[in-house]
Amino acid sequence: MSYWFNVKTGKVEAHDDPGRARGGDLMGPYETESEAAGALEAARKRTEEWDEAERREREWDTGDADANHTDNNPLNG
Repeated sequence: MSYWFNVKTGKVEAHDDPGRARGGDLMGPYETESEAAGALEAARKRTEEWDEAERREREWDTGDADANHTDNNPLNG
């Protein structure tokens, strides 16, 4: 069975729910009710990871890396 998370209501909806919402208010499908219930938290974590990766890429591209950045290329020393 498939489950969705309804961002408007904050509730999990099953595939066979007769009143299940359609379209843009749903996140999913998820294999379990538990996964659907954690949809917003999982999306928040992924977004934070992507934002951090993007920040690191920008620093690398601009040469504006923070103190934790190390360049292992001996020609860039």
